[in-house]
Amino acid sequence: MTSADTSSKGHPPGLRVLFLAEMWERFCYYGMRTLLTLYLTKALLFGEDEAKLVYGAYTGLVYAAPVIGGKLADKLLGYKRAVLLGGVMMAIGEFVIVGHKFVGGGKDLATTLMYVGMGLLIVGNGYFKANISSIVGQLYDDRPQLKDSGFTIFYIGINVGALLATTVCAWVGATYGREYGFGLAGIGMLAGLGQFVLGRRLLEGAGDPPDEKKLHEPLYGPLSRWHLTVLLSFAAAMALYVLLTNNAIIGWLLAGTGAVVAYMLMNASRPGGKVQIQRTIALFIFMAINVVWWALFEQAGTSLTLFADQAVDRSIFGWDMPAENTQFFNPFFIVLFGSIFSKMWANLDAKGKSPNIPIKFGLAFLQLGLGFYMLVIGSSMAGDAFKVPLTFLALLYLLHTTGELFLSPIGLSMVTKLAPKGQVGSVMGAWFLSFAGANFVGGQIATLTGSEGGEGGEGAAQSAQEVLSSYVDVYANFAYAIIGIGILILILNKPFNKLMHGIK
Repeated sequence: MTSADTSSKGHPPGLRVLFLAEMWERFCYYGMRTLLTLYLTKALLFGEDEAKLVYGAYTGLVYAAPVIGGKLADKLLGYKRAVLLGGVMMAIGEFVIVGHKFVGGGKDLATTLMYVGMGLLIVGNGYFKANISSIVGQLYDDRPQLKDSGFTIFYIGINVGALLATTVCAWVGATYGREYGFGLAGIGMLAGLGQFVLGRRLLEGAGDPPDEKKLHEPLYGPLSRWHLTVLLSFAAAMALYVLLTNNAIIGWLLAGTGAVVAYMLMNASRPGGKVQIQRTIALFIFMAINVVWWALFEQAGTSLTLFADQAVDRSIFGWDMPAENTQFFNPFFIVLFGSIFSKMWANLDAKGKSPNIPIKFGLAFLQLGLGFYMLVIGSSMAGDAFKVPLTFLALLYLLHTTGELFLSPIGLSMVTKLAPKGQVGSVMGAWFLSFAGANFVGGQIATLTGSEGGEGGEGAAQSAQEVLSSYVDVYANFAYAIIGIGILILILNKPFNKLMHGIK
């Protein structure tokens, strides 16, 4: 049955396949991300600032990789094959990190294998992340009125996986050893690959290679372009070891990559004339806005996790929640509210009353800023132990989540609407490059927070107060700045709309 035959029946059946594949891939990624900062500081004995920078470098490269992965899928591999290759590499990466538990060796070997595993996860994510979103966009080519709703449903899949990771993987890692959490994440990735292979027929031809013959014809002896791509991908993963262990140069690399991508996209926009050029400029502006929003949102994996470990009362009816598990609030609220937002956008679109993209972005900033301010309020109720009640951290994540639902799935949909013809994969990769910059910058910002503290008696109480103050003072400044940006975006709504030429 073709997509045209099913267009009148609502969402395409292939959305279920992509939902589950993305759910398990996010289980894999967030299983790693949730455990990483405390694995670095508590198992590998990294300093807090060093751990934050490594985290920022890793997550930055994770989101930069789709620039290349999207381009290769557009021109050579097709989106489905890229997703499969990426999933295999990510599963292997998780198992490599666990390797030292089975071959012996101390902290040095564990650190080396962690960097090698990170390299495999980065390249694998580059193939997987942008291209599965591109398949979603293709499934909705004949039903654009459902695209925002479809991407929001897809986004729920992302967060079901993240919820499982931040509960199951986090608890297993905190209880039995963080390496076991990484291994469980790898098993989840294999589950996602299995169901994607079994359900490919439901994708109705979306994501096939642009030229199957060109992909498989011999190029160097018996080696085809497909074989060479696989070999070079694993080689690139090994080369990333150098970047991860010298993360100071990553910022310059991301900036240079961004400049090259911007130049390429502007050239690709020229055949579309003035309208497409202006829409591409609007994309660049939203990418810059995206960097700011996510750099602060992504404190969840670094400073907010350490804040939860050091300055939050995590006791629940006698059970002390592991600090890793506090990251579960965000995906939990996404799963809780995601379907509500999906229906809300669809109903508002049907009535012609849906806020446009700039208004959604501006409101997302207001909610992000108010979220950080919850910790400022919570600090006034910290008591003699100088521990913020867990409720206020939950409120932060609630506001960050509702802000995310205003910005992130709408951003994915926006990219497929504003992209030059034939460049959806490349532009989706560029969109994820803005996440790369955000995560790298977020790691730098995280070093502004925290305090070493002291030990023993009165000194311990004083150090606890200093730790709390060192976090909350910075979070208060975040709140004021973010709210100001949100108001500015709302004020500039009309100029944004003019650049986008009616795209909503």
